[in-house]
Amino acid sequence: MTRYIFITGGVVSSLGKGIASAALGALLQARGYRVRLRKLDPYLNVDPGTMSPYQHGEVYVTDDGAETDLDLGHYERFTGVSARQSDNITTGRVYQTILEKERRGDFLGATIQVIPHVTDAIKDFVLGDPGEVDFVLCEIGGTVGDIEGLPFFEAIRQLGQELGRDRAIFIHLTLLPYIPSAGEMKTKPTQHSVKELRSIGIQPDILLCRCDRPIPEDEKRKIALFCNVRSESVIEARDVSHIYDVPLAYHGEGLDHEVLHHFGMTGAPPPDLSKWQEISDKLKRPDGEVTIALVGKYTVLPDAYKSVMEALHHGGLANDVKVNIELIDSTPLDDPSASLDVLDGVNGIILPGGFGQRGARGKMRAARYARERDIPCFGICFGMQLAVVEAARNLANIQGAGTTEFDEPSDALVGFIEQWTKGNQKEVRSKDGDLGGTMRLGAYPAILTPGSKVAEAYGTTTIEERHRHRYEVNFHYKEQIEASGMLFSGMSPDGLLPEIVELKDHPWFIGVQFHPELKSRPFEPHPLFASFISAAVHQSRLV
Repeated sequence: MTRYIFITGGVVSSLGKGIASAALGALLQARGYRVRLRKLDPYLNVDPGTMSPYQHGEVYVTDDGAETDLDLGHYERFTGVSARQSDNITTGRVYQTILEKERRGDFLGATIQVIPHVTDAIKDFVLGDPGEVDFVLCEIGGTVGDIEGLPFFEAIRQLGQELGRDRAIFIHLTLLPYIPSAGEMKTKPTQHSVKELRSIGIQPDILLCRCDRPIPEDEKRKIALFCNVRSESVIEARDVSHIYDVPLAYHGEGLDHEVLHHFGMTGAPPPDLSKWQEISDKLKRPDGEVTIALVGKYTVLPDAYKSVMEALHHGGLANDVKVNIELIDSTPLDDPSASLDVLDGVNGIILPGGFGQRGARGKMRAARYARERDIPCFGICFGMQLAVVEAARNLANIQGAGTTEFDEPSDALVGFIEQWTKGNQKEVRSKDGDLGGTMRLGAYPAILTPGSKVAEAYGTTTIEERHRHRYEVNFHYKEQIEASGMLFSGMSPDGLLPEIVELKDHPWFIGVQFHPELKSRPFEPHPLFASFISAAVHQSRLV
């Protein structure tokens, strides 16, 4: 029997519902249960694929090609369960599906309404194809009281009634602010948030209270009294030093115990949290440290590079070192006269993905800086393409090398891809077509050159990685590029699309067309990130 856990948020946004959901999923897994996590997003976009990183942070991509919310990255990293297209839904997708049905006449002339048609569609998503799991955790985006979230709250309210208490539980994440001038923690925001939730028919069973200090027992009793929950169900969610400490902290406060108590699962085995304790110990007592410069155009919002930053930390775990990440805005570096002193002293440079002309020249200058100074450099997607353009211009002497993404170069070293093969099917795209959902998305295989640095890092010559891009390096320049010392060490199985490049005479300079950060886990660091940080450790010892 599958049970459903609904996680909502109140008071303010950005309290960490995604981390809370992922951590609870990990705790249930540690007790031997099978879990699946899903995200319900109230915005009207069909998916976050066309949204600016400044608006929504990174776009997380699944193996089956879904562009999803970044919280699905937390789910995968904490539980190791690969997300699917069916694990993220938005208001836009709900309405798109309903209107397509209405146009086809599927509703037989009925008046289409929020209740029951929209709420039924949301319920179908929540209940649909969970697989053989014991728990489905559903996080509802936004904050209780947001007008756009009302259909989602109504849908889960209905599900709570239909499934019953033995199959559904509501967890509400809220905030307990400490007011220095008053010298006390305030419970009123939590009380009002729960009041708002109860006004739409949902009584939370567990309150997960974010705070920066211990909650006094009398305050817990007060919250329980005014919010109509058991005192034991008021769970302290205090700030921790690292997100991978959250499962240990939540277990210590009894979150997983209270969830199982609600369902009457009193005979559940104790959790095996040894691997989480090992991660926590490694993070607290590293054997050295390295500094990595992340050169990108969206650095004002670190969530734009959430998976990249986490993968760097995973690489640190693989090498028992702390990874210090310096976020460097590539836009000011576009100016050829701008100093690159910000890169002095770093042990590695990573060039993440992006779109558009702004900051592109700055990334190329950073790539050249790393290339000429033998600093480990890792180019991802757009970062890889710009590293190839830089090498083409300054190593292969192809002066007109550029990308058609934002220019009309005489040598289109990077160009729009109109068709490619996925499995046994041909995918076709038009440059003038829709932007949303039209990239080369999801997992694709690649063949690595035996004896190359990447083959050594992976320990194999056949890989599969997740993609998200609509431009490709032009294979027709392969001979000229390789003559200059940059090797095409990974190709698509048909030999037409360059997937990986590396510099032959450089300690560690690799560019990949895909997004390896999306498959990195704290317990299974991605081999390329582990290798990159290893090279950075070696570089730090040469300084």
